[in-house]
Amino acid sequence: MNRSSALHREIMTALLFFGLFGTHCDNRPSPPSPSRSTIDCTDTVPLHSGIATYYDFADGGGNCCFPPTPNDLMVGAMNHADYDNSYACGSCVAIDGPDGSIEIRIVDQCPECESGHIDLSPLAFSKIAALERGRVPITWWLIPCPVNGPIIYHFKEGCNPWWIAIQIRNHRYPVAKFEFQEDSGEFSEVSRTTYNYFVKKDGMGYGPFVFRVTDLFGHHMTDTIAFPAADSGEVAGTSQFPLCR
Repeated sequence: MNRSSALHREIMTALLFFGLFGTHCDNRPSPPSPSRSTIDCTDTVPLHSGIATYYDFADGGGNCCFPPTPNDLMVGAMNHADYDNSYACGSCVAIDGPDGSIEIRIVDQCPECESGHIDLSPLAFSKIAALERGRVPITWWLIPCPVNGPIIYHFKEGCNPWWIAIQIRNHRYPVAKFEFQEDSGEFSEVSRTTYNYFVKKDGMGYGPFVFRVTDLFGHHMTDTIAFPAADSGEVAGTSQFPLCR
């Protein structure tokens, strides 16, 4: 089933599903168990209700501009509202469906999907329901991604001292804010794009740059990063967002 057919079914069955599968939130805590590396977080993770469909061309890439991951297709496309201008990109989600539970990464956007809806890869959908069902009710919530190592700063091709676009990869929780330090010492927020890059149209100079990255819980990391050798490439940070309990 592709997105168009999923949307058609959504329209045809709207009266049946109206009022049943809308998004709602309660104060569901983040699921990780405490450990020496966990800390208390001041926010809570909402529980959502919605539906799942699947799209045949899911390959790990998409609107989030991540490279395809043919060896890891437990991925999905978030509805437009919860995609939230690429805020959802790279986040991990636990999903309870009719026939099972899964964990996926968000790598794409489903513009026509209503709030609460996640469009899954066929592999992911098959683990919560038979593919022939096409559309099923789900509940889902944010979980920490099982990352290894520090966050990664990915410089988009074409970066130069007068225009720069940076994507944050390998982050445990969604990135709420990306900033760079001005010559004055003050930090300035960099605008986020719908295609999951933070872009400063007038550039940041030649570097090295002092970046500050903040997650949804308000935890932040600061790194001093040099331009990669080419006009695009990746530079590892020095740390990772702490795990919440």
